[in-house]
Formats: sequence, C-alpha cells, structure tokens
Amino acid sequence: MSLSTQPYKGARDFYPEDKLLQNYLFETFRSVAEQFGYEQYDAPILENIELFKAKSGEEIVNEQTYSFTDRGDREVVIRPEMTPSVSRMVAGKRQELGYPLRWYSIPVLWRYERPQRGRLREHWQLNVDIFGVSDNSAEHELILLANTIMKKFGASNSMYSFKVNHRGLMNHIFDSYLGLSAEQSHDISKLIDKMHKIPPEDFKNGVQAALNPEQRAEKIDDKLIELLRAKDISQLPEEIASSKPAKELADLLTKLSDSSISNVEFDISIMRGFDYYTGIVFEMSDTDPENPRSIMGGGRYDGLVGLFGVEPVATVGFGWGDVTLSDFLTTHNLLPKVQSKTDVYAILIGDVYGNSQKLISKLREEGINIAVDNSDKKLPSKIKNALKKNVKYAMFIGQEELDSNTYNLKNLLTEQEERLSPERIVSTILGDKQ
Repeated sequence: MSLSTQPYKGARDFYPEDKLLQNYLFETFRSVAEQFGYEQYDAPILENIELFKAKSGEEIVNEQTYSFTDRGDREVVIRPEMTPSVSRMVAGKRQELGYPLRWYSIPVLWRYERPQRGRLREHWQLNVDIFGVSDNSAEHELILLANTIMKKFGASNSMYSFKVNHRGLMNHIFDSYLGLSAEQSHDISKLIDKMHKIPPEDFKNGVQAALNPEQRAEKIDDKLIELLRAKDISQLPEEIASSKPAKELADLLTKLSDSSISNVEFDISIMRGFDYYTGIVFEMSDTDPENPRSIMGGGRYDGLVGLFGVEPVATVGFGWGDVTLSDFLTTHNLLPKVQSKTDVYAILIGDVYGNSQKLISKLREEGINIAVDNSDKKLPSKIKNALKKNVKYAMFIGQEELDSNTYNLKNLLTEQEERLSPERIVSTILGDKQ
C-alpha cells in the first residue's frame, strides 16, 4: 500500500508559491504592528494544560485541544491560543518590564475541531497585546491598528465592519437587570456568543432551559431577546444605557469616529468565547454575504496576568487568523500575484558551471538573488522552468559570454532582451526591485 500524499486533516502544505503569499501576509502584519511600536515575541508551542484550564473555557480545553501526557507524566497541550502564554511571560518578569508594554506574535496554533471554510485545525494568528493601559485608549489603539492593516491590504470601509460590546455591560444586564445567577449568566453568555449560528427557536429554547420556572414565568427570556435587538446604546433601557460600561463604550465609539473609522457599530451580541474577557470586546467582520465571518476579534482581559500570583496588569489584545484573512482577501480580489524572491534564473549554455562561479558569486555579493540551472535540459526547457518558478529575469551564460563579459538578460514578462555587462545587470535588477 502506497503512502498518502495528503497532509493531516485540517492542516496545509505550503509549496513555495503558498509560502510567498503567507510571507506577504505576515510581512504586512509585522510592518503595521511595528509602525505602532509593538515588539515581536514568541513562546513554546507546548504548554502545561493547567495554563488553559484556568481561563480559556471548558469547550476549548475539553473538546478542542491536542493534549497528551509526555514521558515525564506531565499533562501538556499544543497551544490552541496565545493569550495564556503571553500572560505567563509578562507575569514572569512583571517588575522588570516597562509599561505600557506593546507585544505582538504570529504563532502557529492547533485546535481539534471540524475543518470548514475559515476554520482549520492548524492556523497562524497575529496576536497584538498592550499591557498597562486601563482606559479605553488601549481598545482604540488596537482597533486603529487593525484598521491600518486592512487599508494596507487595499480594503475599503464598505468591505468590513467593526462591532463592539462590553462584558461589564452584559454582566450588568445579567445580574442587575435580569437577576440571573453566575451560572445562568455563564450559560446564557455562551448561547449569545453563537446565537447567529443557530436557529432563533433553538436560541430561545436554550435560554429557557437555563432559567428556573419563576424566571420563565416572568418572561425573562423575552426581556433578554428584546435587549438583543438593540442596534444602538440609546435603544437600551435607561438603567442600562446610563451604566459605566455603556458610557465607556459610547466614549470609545466617539474616539473611533474622531479617527475617521466610520464602519464601527455597537453589537450587544458580541461576547467572545473566552472566559477571561473582563471589559470591552470587539470583532471585525466581512460585509460580503459570500463570506459572513468574523475576521479578527479581541478585547480586554485585566485579570489573566494576576492568576500567576503577581499584581494584575490591565491588558487588551486581539487575535487575527491567517485563514480568515486569506478568505477575506480572496472574496474581495485583494490577493496580489506575489513575485519570486529569486531575481535572476541563470541558464548555463554548455559546460561552463565552474567558469561561471566567479561571476555568479559577484552578482550575489551585489545583492542579486540568483538561481543556477545547471541541468542537462535543452534551452527551451530551461526557459520554461524559469517561467514555472515565476522568476522575472533569465540570464544566459555560455563561454562566449564569459569571454566578452557581457550577457543576455531577458525579462520573461515582457520578453525584452538586452546584452549587458555585469554592472548594468546589477543596476537594472536592483532598480527594478525598488
């Protein structure tokens, strides 16, 4: 029986052309994050499972992790997210770090779930976190950063929208307005988090199942569903709209409007699935009906660093997966045709491999990325190979060219060909790269 050529289910092979595209996405992430003053970090792909049991949520730990016992009888997990790891790292040097602390990473993550559009078992994710800012200027900065990334990818405001809510506002609604217990609030928050993915009757039945008979008699489920129809903070009852979390949200919306981010709205159904969120939460979604998915999401989690026995640090962060980003860019025809990193495909004519090495080394020293075709294929096949590799220039090197120190340089895109000295070849290619 022959071995399968397919990768593990929910994971991807990255051929060179795929890796070029992935590098383009990651380089854009990096450039904008660093433009905002964020520094890159990383952490081990394996973590102690207790790190995720503490706050990630039962569904993540019990149903979606790749966990096992290692040879030292330690229960470990392949990281399903990065937030617990970065919190551990900050706690480890709590007193040594300068705040506000701005960090970012692009780690590979694994979750055991059903592969589908926008969601795979293995994915990479941009994580951006700011530590040490307690007011909503932190949320404003991260949404502004995400918006800048979208602009760099060429997206217009009509292609995506930001949605914001506040876990403190929801806690106020659950506790003070609806009179729910902590357990009921937890169960109903999970239902709200997936309410747009299930039929309305299933959502209503789920809410009713979480209520006791007296609460069902008081139509608490109807009161909640009515609140969830609010499209603006002003549409909420006064006792909710005047609460501190509602005012923080309104202030954030004003800050974003002042920053010319008009595609942002209040959405009371945004909960975010992780148990560690404590304040404002936000998502960015594709507005195209062909790809109705959240692209990026995050929020405030002030208590996570404190779980490690140190003083808590006010924190806001977001995660942005490469799969949802690729789907968005594909949907809106924003994916570029990425060029090979190889500048020149050197095609050897005759037995000149040894004699050509001095020239090739000189070109590389001048900053030219050059691949040498030293196969015994015929000339048309070598040119065809250069085209397959998506290399822009082909350079032909035979003994006659070496003797005259001039070489034919062909632009494979325009088919224009010139006889040039090595110096002119360098200036032509480097000028083209600028």
